[in-house]
Amino acid sequence: MAIPIRRDGIRGRRAPFDLRRTTFGFTLVALVLAGGGMALRAAWRSAGRHPVAAVLVVGLLLAAALVVFRRRRARRVAEAVTEAAYGIVDAGIAELDAAGEARARTRPAPPEAADPVDYAELDPYAFEEAVAELCRRDGCADAEVVGGAGDLGADVLATTPDGRRLVVQCKRYGPGNRAGSQDLQRFGGTCYAVHGADLALVVSTGGFTEPALEYAEQCGILCYGPEELAAWSEGGAPPPWDATEEAPPSRPPGEEPTVPFSAP
Repeated sequence: MAIPIRRDGIRGRRAPFDLRRTTFGFTLVALVLAGGGMALRAAWRSAGRHPVAAVLVVGLLLAAALVVFRRRRARRVAEAVTEAAYGIVDAGIAELDAAGEARARTRPAPPEAADPVDYAELDPYAFEEAVAELCRRDGCADAEVVGGAGDLGADVLATTPDGRRLVVQCKRYGPGNRAGSQDLQRFGGTCYAVHGADLALVVSTGGFTEPALEYAEQCGILCYGPEELAAWSEGGAPPPWDATEEAPPSRPPGEEPTVPFSAP
């Protein structure tokens, strides 16, 4: 650890006056001046007798002075270049800092979470499209709306990520209108035999009656009411094909369902 030295105390103390040292100093200065004068005089006389040697000596002195001058100039140039380089580096760092601060100021805010979709407010076709979009969002890339006249109960067809055929019927009902057993029976009579479903799903914005749920359980049909649909849509529950432990057995074409089919 460095110990600070009080320089003011050292500068404040003056050495006592010494006549002997002062006299010696003046004498030494006089001798140096006298010797230098004598040397210059001798050189001048020698130059008169030997001009070529004098020219050479002068040339050597000039060359030495030029070398010294060039070295000093080169040193000043190097110092100037170094200072300029440091200035350029400092300016670049300042620009980078300013750019970073500007990017931080202009960085877009993270997107806000989307508002929950009120599926009951959609028209029937928009509701079918919304369900198909949910299927595509969760891995059914080929999900498409096929509902319409003569759809035989299938509104959305898709292939699940694990390769199963998904058949969906969409019921856009009001809160006081629940899907009944006849709705489920009509769908159960076609989803397996006609559409070859490995996984059958009915989505209803109005919910289901108890007989409809009993029928769906017997036929292996998944029923998603408003609560299940909201949980699926908002990410609070897995998609229907992940919620089932195993696919229900599909019936071969032409085989009648085990539950009697009621005509509409």
